[in-house]
Amino acid sequence: MMIKVVWISLILLAIGFIIVLSMDYWKNRHHLESVSWIKTGLIGFLTNFFDVLGIGSYAPQTALLKFTKQTEDRVIPGTMTVANTLPVLIQAIIFINIIEVDPYTLITMLLSATGGAIIGAGVVSRMSVQKIRLAMGIALLVPAFFMLAGILEWIPEGGDALGLTGTKLVFAIIVNFALGAITTAGIGLYAPCMALVFSLGMSPAVAFPIMMGSCAFLMPPASIRFIKEKAFNRKAAIGMAIPGIIGVLIAAFFVKSLPIDTLRWVVVVVVLYTSFVMFRTAFKHRGKTE
Repeated sequence: MMIKVVWISLILLAIGFIIVLSMDYWKNRHHLESVSWIKTGLIGFLTNFFDVLGIGSYAPQTALLKFTKQTEDRVIPGTMTVANTLPVLIQAIIFINIIEVDPYTLITMLLSATGGAIIGAGVVSRMSVQKIRLAMGIALLVPAFFMLAGILEWIPEGGDALGLTGTKLVFAIIVNFALGAITTAGIGLYAPCMALVFSLGMSPAVAFPIMMGSCAFLMPPASIRFIKEKAFNRKAAIGMAIPGIIGVLIAAFFVKSLPIDTLRWVVVVVVLYTSFVMFRTAFKHRGKTE
């Protein structure tokens, strides 16, 4: 019953977010940014396709947006959050239904991540360009580390538990709150959340509904905050969102096997390079206003 409540809540969040984003788009339809529908569409499709497979979308999305010059550095966090909201909601609806997980563990971790995101979005939306660049530089190192740790098997493979109790559950709630907060700065939640689940002895499969559900609950309120603060690229976000949904559906229902380890190595290299570029740009323009 509790899982059904979560599932219904996700559908209502999706409907509410679509209404808010549609109203914002209609109001500003004559003042869209000069970005490419094709480039942003390809970015949205590819990153969300691999997101379903556990690679994560934020780090590669940051790199691709940066390299293709589709948006300003200042609004990258908000643009990605708004763009990925609907694809992630669909991911969560699918995986919460097909993978068994303890409902108390799931719901408490989802709520804690949401609370962190609401606080984090308000802070990030008002940050300067330089602080955003530094935050993004650091943000890219986090998923790169966890992806590398997974490839080299530094992270435990997990256990067989479907939920947590006692101090382990309290610890997971606190950490997921922090992950929700820093996600709004462009740090993908998937990799660190997966590491958290593994380290606490839970089943690797359980990581998917927890990390996808956490993002699904935290992203709509965070996105609405970014929309209200006008701290996102409207055209780029919408351009990535719709193809992103298609990418999610294809990956979830039709893809059976891919060279994931090879792809992870490619993503690690690209993400580390992008992090270096962010840091270099931030320090190059230190003391300047933009």
